[in-house]
Amino acid sequence: MTPSLSEIDLDFVPLGRTGIRTSELQFGTWRFGKENEAGDVEIGEQRAHELLDAYAEAGGRYIDTADVYGGGASEEWIGDWLADRDRERYTVASKIYWQIRDGDPNSRGTNRKNVRHRIDALLDRLGTDYVDVLYIHRWDDETPTRELMKTLNGLVEAGKVQYLGASTLRPNAWKVARANAVADAHGWEPFTVLQPRYNLVDREIEGDYLEFARQRTLAVCPWSPLGQGFLTGKYDRDQDLPAGSKVAASSRFRESYLTEENFDLHEELDRVAAEVDASPAQVALAWLAHRRGVSAPIVGARTVDQLTENLAAATIDLSAEQVDRLTEAKAGPYEGL
Repeated sequence: MTPSLSEIDLDFVPLGRTGIRTSELQFGTWRFGKENEAGDVEIGEQRAHELLDAYAEAGGRYIDTADVYGGGASEEWIGDWLADRDRERYTVASKIYWQIRDGDPNSRGTNRKNVRHRIDALLDRLGTDYVDVLYIHRWDDETPTRELMKTLNGLVEAGKVQYLGASTLRPNAWKVARANAVADAHGWEPFTVLQPRYNLVDREIEGDYLEFARQRTLAVCPWSPLGQGFLTGKYDRDQDLPAGSKVAASSRFRESYLTEENFDLHEELDRVAAEVDASPAQVALAWLAHRRGVSAPIVGARTVDQLTENLAAATIDLSAEQVDRLTEAKAGPYEGL
């Protein structure tokens, strides 16, 4: 049985080498203000505040957003919610990269003009003087590394940003290493927080990327910890996908997740979930918490009940044998981790 919010008390864990501590499960707000295919908003302001209330009640203190979530609505709603609370008790992270103005190519990427404009705009929406972590949402290969790191360092020196992070889709440890080498050579602030995709199915960061982060004591805060919903158990090996659904229309999703190998893994996940009396989603999140080098996964939810279930993963204790079974259920470059 999933415990109630009052029975969940999230621990604080080190955020890499930053010196600060973060909630063991971070709260992602990418659905705040997001419109679905029918044009309906998935999570409106009232529910957004209810979710933030629930997260805080469970002891959560790390809120992750981006300046493009909900066209800026996510940051605005978080800012309104924070206005009635002690800002210093919360770690707030946001991201910059994706194009925000049609017809303006300079409103995309991490060029100096774009970054300096957008940091002021996002701080205004959040109603705060600084963000604790500013991520580049993706790598911008058109902006020279020296310009990027000098610009980001200027934001830290101006007190608008505390720490720097890189959110990535593909494992690219060499880009982080190159950027940090440039920063170190000039005495600038380096990247200390990483946000890659990582879960039981998507294992591409295992090996060089995760080992690099571990050796440099960089925080690793995975996004998509439930494999776009696949690890929740909502899909069956033999079921027909709903006609006209987004999943049915996405060949990428089917080819990436709805594979025989992944369903075999899910069967092991289901067995472990039954052994510890938990849901597959909770066990998938608990597995991440047991991975060496992982700081804190980012969880999201559409409802308070979903959020409660996800946060309850922090109450699950997997044995070393169960962790090994899950790890070995799908081949990956995980040796030594």
